[in-house]
Amino acid sequence: MPTTRVVSPADSAVASDAVRGFDDDVATLAIRLAEAPLDAATEAITETLRAINARLELDWAVVWAHDTDASPRALYHAVRERLPSLEVLAELLTNARVRARLAAGEPVWCSRRPDLIGLLGSSCGETHWPSELRSTGFVPMVLPAGASRATLVVGSSTREVAWTSASITELRLIAAMIGQALTRKSEAQALKVAQEELRSLRTRSTVRAVQPRARANHPHSWGLIASDSTAVRQALAQVEQVAQTASTALLLGETGVGKEHFAAAIHELSDRGGREMVRVSCAAIPSTLIESELFGRERGAYTGALTRQIGRFEAANGSTLFLDEIGELSADVQAKLLRALETRVIERLGSTQPLSMDVRIIAATHRNLEKAVADGTFREDLFYRLNVFPIVIPPLRDRLDDIPRLAWRFTSEFSDAIGKPVHSIAEESMRQLMAYSWPGNIRELRNVIERAVILTREPVLTIPMPQGPVGRPAQLSARLADVETAHIRSVLESTAWRIRGKGGASERLGLKPSTLETRMAKLGLVRPRAT
Repeated sequence: MPTTRVVSPADSAVASDAVRGFDDDVATLAIRLAEAPLDAATEAITETLRAINARLELDWAVVWAHDTDASPRALYHAVRERLPSLEVLAELLTNARVRARLAAGEPVWCSRRPDLIGLLGSSCGETHWPSELRSTGFVPMVLPAGASRATLVVGSSTREVAWTSASITELRLIAAMIGQALTRKSEAQALKVAQEELRSLRTRSTVRAVQPRARANHPHSWGLIASDSTAVRQALAQVEQVAQTASTALLLGETGVGKEHFAAAIHELSDRGGREMVRVSCAAIPSTLIESELFGRERGAYTGALTRQIGRFEAANGSTLFLDEIGELSADVQAKLLRALETRVIERLGSTQPLSMDVRIIAATHRNLEKAVADGTFREDLFYRLNVFPIVIPPLRDRLDDIPRLAWRFTSEFSDAIGKPVHSIAEESMRQLMAYSWPGNIRELRNVIERAVILTREPVLTIPMPQGPVGRPAQLSARLADVETAHIRSVLESTAWRIRGKGGASERLGLKPSTLETRMAKLGLVRPRAT
């Protein structure tokens, strides 16, 4: 039976000349393979295969990957002359005898076609293999445990190669170098996959829902108002108290804190809740029209009054009239409003006939009416008439624990309206929501959420935060006493000037009640007078 031959260097002068000088280039090839970055590994391995062909006068060199149960896969190849069919080379690698020798770490060399037939077995005829397969060699590669096996297959399609001991040694060395390059590339790819998985895990962790959607029935809620804040709960308690009366309520708080919702709560909880509450924005109606809007007009009362029109007082007869931003009323309208509140009687513009009204008044403002009275821009008698039952609505920065619930409420509202399902809010976005000062309060929060839902393309909502307050920033006093006074006043107002007890100003400031009272006296902080 023909056997695989290893020809000595003395019998292979041609091959010896071919590999002469190859030793000097091995180090260069090794450095190239070792230093090639991941995206250049393919070119480095292919260039090494070309060097093998040139130095040993071979026609082709192919690197194969093959598992026990899978078909071999050609990973890289370099060709000088005709390359036999890859299917034929793959069939050689699956031959039981070749596979056994390679699995044992032994190279396989065939200088002539008869040697190959003898290796493969008597069942393989001489004519089974194409003429392009004249000489071939198989060199197993050492790869990490668990990795796919790889084999360097070289050969000639034009001549019979007398494999020498030197050429076999050089090829085994080259195969080991390529194996190391494959290992390094595999490890780099595995590291990249692991990093991507880690990044994905971090992303999923970062964008997880920070809390479930708000409960339908919150223990401290009414309508659109829901809060765990002590200040809001106190305001709601005051809402319930005043709702059962016909007394005038004055809602105080910064712009955007939701004063209209508190007004709606007072109205709905009262015995007038069966009728619609009439709303008037005193800041939105021009001063030349506000009087006719409130009290109505007769036909011909002024130029352009072509028809008779009832005012908001008449529309709210038997119900509630909500006067928002009442601090913006002009002086003459303030006088007529005062008379209407005192007598419960109005007159339409252009008429002298008095009309009795049964109207519940709820007013709201973000202005400091006491300061406006001192400045002469708001009537003192009207202020006392309105300030029967003041309710301070806390700003959003004093009720940070409510932000997640409010954010989810607005997210649900806009995702349903726009048709974009949102399953969670990014944790980083929620952290930024909690850290922001919210000068525009709940109205600003609602607008920020609406914009985020419009922009999102993912079920995880990432919220772009405002870049800062619009317009000129307020000029803050640099004096420590002024800063301390403003902070203590803000906390006192948020607790309705209640100092002692749970949720009182002393508890929120972390001071003893007696210490806070001493500091208030020193700073000149006095609770506003109330009727």
